[in-house]
Amino acid sequence: MTVDPNAATQGFPAPDPARRGPGAARYLVPALVASAVAVGLGVYGNVHDPEGTAFNLAGFSSTSAVKSWLATVAMGFAVVQLVSALMLYGRLPGPSWSGVLHRWSGRIAFLVAVPVAVHCLYALGYQTYEPRVLWHSLLGCFFFGAFSAKMLLLRTERLPGWLLPIVGGLAFSALTVIWLTSALWFFRTFGVTT
Repeated sequence: MTVDPNAATQGFPAPDPARRGPGAARYLVPALVASAVAVGLGVYGNVHDPEGTAFNLAGFSSTSAVKSWLATVAMGFAVVQLVSALMLYGRLPGPSWSGVLHRWSGRIAFLVAVPVAVHCLYALGYQTYEPRVLWHSLLGCFFFGAFSAKMLLLRTERLPGWLLPIVGGLAFSALTVIWLTSALWFFRTFGVTT
């Protein structure tokens, strides 16, 4: 049998709809959720009247010191996330348990970052009075949106190989700038104190 490439129909069966490639909705939903989370946090931080403080831990000189150290711990676990992701993608040699390391370091980083974000939103709100604070506020909201998208994308089958590293890289980059504009700024301004 010969096939005429110019023929409109070859008599081949139509592709099975169940075997089609991924639809745009599988990427649109995480993007919409990420946007909703980021905008929702920003709106809440902007319309909420800041309370001044939300928590303090014994042994620390101030709430800012607590936040700076928690942010530093979160950043440390985020670096472990980056290194373990490079191991998972074969960019660095790593042990067979690098997947477990990646999952648990991400969980810990997130759990440590949440009290910092809650305090920032509840006690300080969304602020824009200087560029450092504006970037901190913007990227704080963006980070939790990107993190939400990453968590939703993890449950999606047949993702392009580049998508999770891009979203994870965006979350890591945002967290890095958040740390630079808060914890590092605090340590440089007030010293490395508890």
